[in-house]
Amino acid sequence: MSATLHTSQASPLLIAQDLATEFARSVVERDRQGGTPKAERDALRGSGLLALSIPHEFGGLGANWTQTFEVVRAFARVDSSIAHVFGFHHLMLATVRLFGGAEQWQPWFELTARKNWFWGNALNPLDTRTVVRDHGSWREFSGKKSFCSGASDSEMLIASAVDESAGGKLLIAAIPSGRTGITLHNDWNNMGQRQTDSGSATFERVRVEESDLLLDPGPLSTPFACLRPLIAQLHFANIFLGIAEGAFEEARQYTLKETRPWFKSSAHSSHEDPYVLGHFGDFWVRLQGARLLLDHAAQALDQAWAKGAALSAEQRGQVAVAIATAKVAASRDGLELCSKVFEVTGARATQASVGLDRHWRNLRTQSLHDPLDYKLHELGDWALNQRLPIPTFYS
Repeated sequence: MSATLHTSQASPLLIAQDLATEFARSVVERDRQGGTPKAERDALRGSGLLALSIPHEFGGLGANWTQTFEVVRAFARVDSSIAHVFGFHHLMLATVRLFGGAEQWQPWFELTARKNWFWGNALNPLDTRTVVRDHGSWREFSGKKSFCSGASDSEMLIASAVDESAGGKLLIAAIPSGRTGITLHNDWNNMGQRQTDSGSATFERVRVEESDLLLDPGPLSTPFACLRPLIAQLHFANIFLGIAEGAFEEARQYTLKETRPWFKSSAHSSHEDPYVLGHFGDFWVRLQGARLLLDHAAQALDQAWAKGAALSAEQRGQVAVAIATAKVAASRDGLELCSKVFEVTGARATQASVGLDRHWRNLRTQSLHDPLDYKLHELGDWALNQRLPIPTFYS
């Protein structure tokens, strides 16, 4: 895990693929252990990839969203927990860019690129237990927050709190992870995404300066600012596709090398069995369809991002439809593929040492982030009534 962009002429995607190869050596054991993948996070710091989406003028690598999500997908094929926190890091950077002023995000971008900062999440707008107290020139955040992916071992956090004195207004701030009063709990113990550190945090009278608050233009305040939830949705979709691609390739290698034909089969080897071939044909179609939809969605996002403040609500809505479509396909087809790989690999592939089950567990866990039924409802309203999705933190 020593490859770095600073000393190599390789592209970011090739660096990511090299790192993924290293991550693969320990991923099954780390999945069992859970907890913070400290060595792997430090390898990401050393690689320079934490500056991937930061523009060149601020010391970054200047990747667009298509290129950034290619790297996310490369990690997800092997280790979807790493893909999750890496993609969330870039989502947090997008958050300060979209919700904050240039005097805020430009220095944060420069410091992130220079110091290899990792950004974590403590936003979760549906968890309103953290509240604001106004002290005039500064605010105070107190309460609890759940699903804080990537917060452990981070340098900066995006955190939210509810200002009850302002009618429940959501305030979002960018604050150092080590600020006094912040406690990150190691209480994430779910069946999948086990190394995302998506547990809880406690804020005990945490001081938040006015310069920490993302108020101009603020959350979901303009069509451009409303790209933030779409970036999150496309991030998840790329994780889903990457997981499915990884499950496909592991199942392919296992079938070629280990799987035996069923005793009633007329084939001499499993890779000639007609049922096995039929399943792999179905896997291929599912993956190709999801890839094309995700590529289309990423291109639409890049075009919208380039428009900046000139982006219209109609244009933003069209991107939302493209991303929601891709996410539904990647989720449904990914879950189906990750379940059915056992029908081509056989009973011995269920051994814990193989670790093939982690793909379904990871995808199933992450796909519950927001219900697919409601995503289909939004798409149905578009398909039937031509009503574009209303911007929320989940659409």
